[in-house]
Amino acid sequence: MLLGLPPVLGPELLFTLRSMGHGDEIALVDGNYPAQDHARRLVRADGHGVLALLAAFLQVLPIDTDVPPGIFRAALNNDPAQRGVIHDHIDALCREHGYKTQAISGADLYPRIRAAHTIVATSENALFANVILRKGVVPPIRSA
Repeated sequence: MLLGLPPVLGPELLFTLRSMGHGDEIALVDGNYPAQDHARRLVRADGHGVLALLAAFLQVLPIDTDVPPGIFRAALNNDPAQRGVIHDHIDALCREHGYKTQAISGADLYPRIRAAHTIVATSENALFANVILRKGVVPPIRSA
């Protein structure tokens, strides 16, 4: 255990987040997503849902705000005009951290997930509960 880090972020996830560079994307996918087949790099987060991991990521991962949005999410039935309860929760959690999300169609979402730096496979059972986060930068610390 480490101080200040969400315990859901194990060594492999911490290594992955640290290894990503500015503009790299990480995808949190639900339990129905074919993560093994689509991943360039796969991290399994069995036993955890998308919301728990998203909350942890938002505590430690800088989100790209230079080219908004830095967070994309799936939409109900792959139609950005539709939303489910899980999408309301995703959007609210991101708003709490000062970020907006963009719902994208399945035609745009699935190639983006396949191109992600890493796919994190969760045990989320809500349908269309996939989220993509684009890493931003940490500004330099200015000494006094």
